[in-house]
Amino acid sequence: MSAITDPIGDFLTRVRNAIMAQHRIVEIPASKIKKRITEILYEKGYIFRYKFEDTPNGQGVIKIALKYDPVTKIPAITKLQRYSKPGLRKYKGSDEIPRVKNGLGIAIVSTSKGVMTDKEARKENVGGEVLCLVY
Repeated sequence: MSAITDPIGDFLTRVRNAIMAQHRIVEIPASKIKKRITEILYEKGYIFRYKFEDTPNGQGVIKIALKYDPVTKIPAITKLQRYSKPGLRKYKGSDEIPRVKNGLGIAIVSTSKGVMTDKEARKENVGGEVLCLVY
């Protein structure tokens, strides 16, 4: 098995694929940044619930229960897009962070004060690497 060069991209792809296949739960290898992204998705209501589990190899996994509309079965996440890539890192100042869907979506930003949403980064007046856009 080859090493993953973009763990965040892998995380987003696994969630996207699970949504397209209408899975209820998706499992992803854990890391601190992925755990924080998962927490943000939960806080903003994009996922139903999540659980961090330890594995024998010490890495652990994140189990995410995806959220769908109970009637229409439309997923809560319609778009999950990588913004900054390992080959082309995109750093933005607090005043340049993109507004997603005019404030209806969120951008997840890795700042010096930790991983946070675009709104929190603007409020804290910190810029950083824009990891992904969610709406």
